Amino acid sequence: METVIDIQRLSKSFGSHEVLTDIHFSVNKGEVVCIIGSSGSGKSTLLRCVNLLEKPSGGKIIYNGENILDDKHDIHLYRRKLGMVFQQFNLFNNHNVLGNCVIGQMKVLKRSKEEAEQVALKYLKVVGMDRFVNAKPRQLSGGQKQRVAIARALSMEPDVLLFDEPTSALDPEMVGEVLKVMKELAGSGLTMLIVTHEMEFAKEVSDRVVFMDKGVIAEEGSPEQIFNHPTVDRTREFLKRTLQ
Repeated sequence: METVIDIQRLSKSFGSHEVLTDIHFSVNKGEVVCIIGSSGSGKSTLLRCVNLLEKPSGGKIIYNGENILDDKHDIHLYRRKLGMVFQQFNLFNNHNVLGNCVIGQMKVLKRSKEEAEQVALKYLKVVGMDRFVNAKPRQLSGGQKQRVAIARALSMEPDVLLFDEPTSALDPEMVGEVLKVMKELAGSGLTMLIVTHEMEFAKEVSDRVVFMDKGVIAEEGSPEQIFNHPTVDRTREFLKRTLQ
């Protein structure tokens, strides 16, 4: 199996406060990895370190066989290969739906406007938002905004798509429409790294589940193993609380 990202001994501190300690895990091509854990366990910080929105304090991030934390590597080139879907959508309010999915392609990938629009329309159709190309973000529901954000990330045609609690800012009735799109993407063979508090979703779509607790990976394994036969007390306690 081809490893796309390999995290080795990763740590992150803010001042004297260590948020991540000695993190080891990998993401393979075509794999869906879900990261679960309590608030404050370091899940989102880990994701932000993976795409270098936060600079790790130590360790290695091996991407396609090379440590991208070495000074000689082009961080911007690496980040182009990672799509990111945030909790709060982060859409450009002054652009319509199509514009939101086109601007990054033109600026970063240097695609022509025509090509970028073609690619954007393809992925807006995938997420069921192609009818809304002329709408501004303020005219959309939360679920629709998040689907546009997913289409925007897909339009950059990344090697890995990262999701940081993509349903946490949504009203309950809108969560399903976003999870449905993510399930379809997972089934299409896309490589995905997802921080989520949606346990049933993680159980259903993951190839592998990583459980974080207090800045460390306490346990990882298949959904069957983690959800049905956890071996670590902290995992059992967390699941008992969340699956009641």
